[in-house]
Amino acid sequence: MEGIFMYKKTIEELVNNNVINVKVLGDAGEVFYEMALEMIEEINKNNKEGRRTVFICPVGPTGQYPIFVRLVNKNKISLKNVWFINMDEYMIDEKTPISKDHELSFRGFMEKSVYSKIDSDLVMPENQRIFPEVGNEQKVMETIEKLGGVDICFGGIGINGHIAFNEPPEPNEVCTAEEFKNRTTRVLNISRETRTINAVGSLGGAIQDMPKMCITIGMKEILSARKIKLYCFRDWHGAIVREGIFGERTAACPLSLLRDHADVEITLTSNAAKMPY
Repeated sequence: MEGIFMYKKTIEELVNNNVINVKVLGDAGEVFYEMALEMIEEINKNNKEGRRTVFICPVGPTGQYPIFVRLVNKNKISLKNVWFINMDEYMIDEKTPISKDHELSFRGFMEKSVYSKIDSDLVMPENQRIFPEVGNEQKVMETIEKLGGVDICFGGIGINGHIAFNEPPEPNEVCTAEEFKNRTTRVLNISRETRTINAVGSLGGAIQDMPKMCITIGMKEILSARKIKLYCFRDWHGAIVREGIFGERTAACPLSLLRDHADVEITLTSNAAKMPY
């Protein structure tokens, strides 16, 4: 019954909750534009002040990137003092990332759809495009510390509440909320729920072809960001967002642990904000 009550929270109750800021826009295009604009405004502000910009960036959502690229090129916005720290990548096994040429590769996507599309006199150097690396997992946190922290962590929300690929503990795994919050960059198994929903979105439902492992930055890196901004445009987001805001604070729903952060905002489409049932 508690779960049913949680999912019956109205859009007004969702927006007016007192733990996480929630913004509701129209369609996915609006949400993607809002995300791109947040990126541009932060970079412009920091460029004007002579400060570096450090973002944690997802590949999912991705609809913001064509808008971001267009705005950067059109307005001649320099990214020379900008660092992108990408969240994650699929793995073949615990030691081998998928090839950059693979259609599911996040690194490949960033190179083909973002970095190569930005004018060469504006794009950031390659050493400012960071991905988590197997065998050098500490690099992400070391980079964050060296740069003085992350300005904004951008991202989406998985169907089980994961941020990046920080999958909830398995049912037989003992992990407190505090232990989960302190997990750093690592290789892990992708849950069946995530593989299923990602297969629907990326491979037409071919779950057998979805990678079973990944490398991801941890909740510790995400929670270290000064601001966290998440964007949701799937119809199924209505349930997990409500669980993260109104449900139990637990590692079983990683989103719920963001309630401990001082500056989190979730932006949803009007469909994603609707009550699940």
